[in-house]
Amino acid sequence: MSPAPVYSLLVVDDEPDLRTLYELTLLREGYELDTAGSVEEAIARLGERGYSAVITDMRLPDGSGLDVLAWLERHGRREKALVITAFGSAENAVEALKAGAYDYLTKPVDLRQFRSVVASALGRAPAAPTVAGAAAAAPAAPAERPERAAPRPTASPRSARVAAPAPAALHRLAGDSAAMQQVRALIEKVARSMAPVLLQGESGTGKELVARSIHEASPRGQRAFIAVNCGAIPEQLLEAEFFGFRKGAFTGAHEDREGFFQAAHEGTLFLDEIGDLPLAMQSKLLRSIQERSVRPVGAVAEAPVNVRILSATHKDLGAEVAAGRFRQDLFYRLNVIQIRVPPLRERIEDLAAISERVLERIARDAGVSPPPRLAAAALAQLARYAFPGNVRELENLLHRALALSGGENIGAEDLGLPEALLDDSQLGALDAAEPPQPAVEARPAAGERAEEEALPQDLALYLDEVERNILLRSLERHRFNRTAAGASLGLSLRQMRYRMARLGITEGSGADGEGA
Repeated sequence: MSPAPVYSLLVVDDEPDLRTLYELTLLREGYELDTAGSVEEAIARLGERGYSAVITDMRLPDGSGLDVLAWLERHGRREKALVITAFGSAENAVEALKAGAYDYLTKPVDLRQFRSVVASALGRAPAAPTVAGAAAAAPAAPAERPERAAPRPTASPRSARVAAPAPAALHRLAGDSAAMQQVRALIEKVARSMAPVLLQGESGTGKELVARSIHEASPRGQRAFIAVNCGAIPEQLLEAEFFGFRKGAFTGAHEDREGFFQAAHEGTLFLDEIGDLPLAMQSKLLRSIQERSVRPVGAVAEAPVNVRILSATHKDLGAEVAAGRFRQDLFYRLNVIQIRVPPLRERIEDLAAISERVLERIARDAGVSPPPRLAAAALAQLARYAFPGNVRELENLLHRALALSGGENIGAEDLGLPEALLDDSQLGALDAAEPPQPAVEARPAAGERAEEEALPQDLALYLDEVERNILLRSLERHRFNRTAAGASLGLSLRQMRYRMARLGITEGSGADGEGA
């Protein structure tokens, strides 16, 4: 029997009492430990040797924990980083996760959660209690997971040295377009941490498939992946479905039942169509994410859970926040890392690979062998289609074509798409989808009709003026609330700021302003 791997940790904190507390807790778990009291001392320690993980306080005498994270990133180090932030400092937590931290803890640190997070980062379960500690504790039941009466979140039992199955997880994402290569790169990067990920994309683009790939490529890959469609649950059942309930909590509650959070314990909870969640439930979800605990309906105490949150939506959550339909604090918690899943029309070069993969699966389910292939004419016809339903619509088209073809090849006539086809002139502008340009005051030459207006001599200047007028009208309509004005035009706040700066628009630029 091979010996268990030895994990070495570096703890960075400028308070000696806290360093001693962390040291005693971690030594009891069987870790090797070094400590440092400043950024400079931590970097010196890291320069001498490598560690399995680095645990650092956010506030340090000569900088912050983000400086340590930046050093690790700059030198390509593989240590997992855990950051300890002040209680209630959501901004620091989000900033740490964006900087590459695996996870974060808030002060005052709960030692049970501290051990669990460290174990999760290293891909191991917390060590069993020592003989001295066991004297004061009840013996644990011989099960894979601790009893729910005394929950103790643990991590995946796989060794930290076992490589995550990223190739297998990513294999199902068909296509080699630049857009999909970027998505794969992001999946491999974010899979290593506990940072919440928001998947943004149109309906039918495969957001759940991307979420499953993140889960399977992560250290939690062998644990549960629980997918929840937030828009499909009746509002009055949301709390019971998410957090579970106790026997007798309401009529029909004949026994205790776990919710989605408990079912995803030590694994991943995927919240699809998160934008459809009612405001009241958003508040309860935010608390569970921040406190890492849930209170079942009818229970008097909260129970800790160890869950990674992935979410997805086809809506513009920034616009939903501006409209008051989505909580801003929950948006910041979920949107630590955003992955945009491109629509099919933006990666039409992947159409052949996706179609082949879908046809293989459909034929296998139908017991058809070998799977039929798309004729060149059929593929060319599909390439000229806008696919408003994206990959889901493509799958439905191929389902029907397979049923109608009856042969080894699927022809263009089997697709049934004559009305929906776009002509070749539209192929390069499938994603533009811009509304018609607003009427601009015409300046025809004398004697000329409006439709024969002379072409502008400076097209860039002309278009800038058109854009400037549109932005000003929207800003004035929304009382110069840039977030709301941008949302009404389909722009994020960052895009709105960029355009305003480029076009020299300030709050006083409008007709009602006090000055330019």
